[in-house]
Amino acid sequence: MSIENHIDWNEKQDAEKTSVSKEVKRRLEANGVRYWANDNISEVLLPGDKEALIEEAVPAFEEVLQKLLIDTTTDPNSMDTARRMAKMYINEIMAGRYEAMPNPSAFPNYVGEGGYEGMLVVRSELTSLCSHHHQTVKGVAYIGIIAGPKLLGLSKYTRIAQWCATRGTLQEELNVMIADAIQKETGSEHVGVYIQATHGCCENRGIKAHSSLTQTTVLRGAFRDDPATKKEFIDNVKLQQEFAQK
Repeated sequence: MSIENHIDWNEKQDAEKTSVSKEVKRRLEANGVRYWANDNISEVLLPGDKEALIEEAVPAFEEVLQKLLIDTTTDPNSMDTARRMAKMYINEIMAGRYEAMPNPSAFPNYVGEGGYEGMLVVRSELTSLCSHHHQTVKGVAYIGIIAGPKLLGLSKYTRIAQWCATRGTLQEELNVMIADAIQKETGSEHVGVYIQATHGCCENRGIKAHSSLTQTTVLRGAFRDDPATKKEFIDNVKLQQEFAQK
């Protein structure tokens, strides 16, 4: 889809009269781009928009703190908290919404001509954000792939997984996003993604289950249809877990 980011002089003058968030929202809706918590919106952002969004979010966070009756005027620990929160959301814990996916280094894999045709399993540590309560989701993704037309640099699997994770989402959705991205970048039909994670929304509120662990799996191609491939993937995950505990 072609995104129209061009703004003529009259549009620019109008944009200066409104907030940057409203202007970005206008672009999103004009181009039919969804903007849920786990959606990437970088394709409609112009240079300087992220910084402007941070500045616009600061007074909004300040108002939330005021509504919670936190003295941000004389409490030295809370004086600049609103700005820290705005920067943290946009530049860190939700950065995957505002930044384009890292451009992975891909190398041709000559399947059937001496290229690699086996399974690859990569362990990637993740930190994400629950959309419901904005609590931390912390865990590990095990990405399995049977080599296709392209191979990625090993670190790129983790970069892609972490980019998918840095936004508000659910663990089940995160599995799907990682699998989709790996398939797209490698051209392989055979992908498995297993995630195990702890959730702040379960540990810090509600049931306060400090020993809870959530496991989710997406299996595609041979990982789903071939029992031997599925077993090899599970065995590799177990080996990775044992190695990480040493």
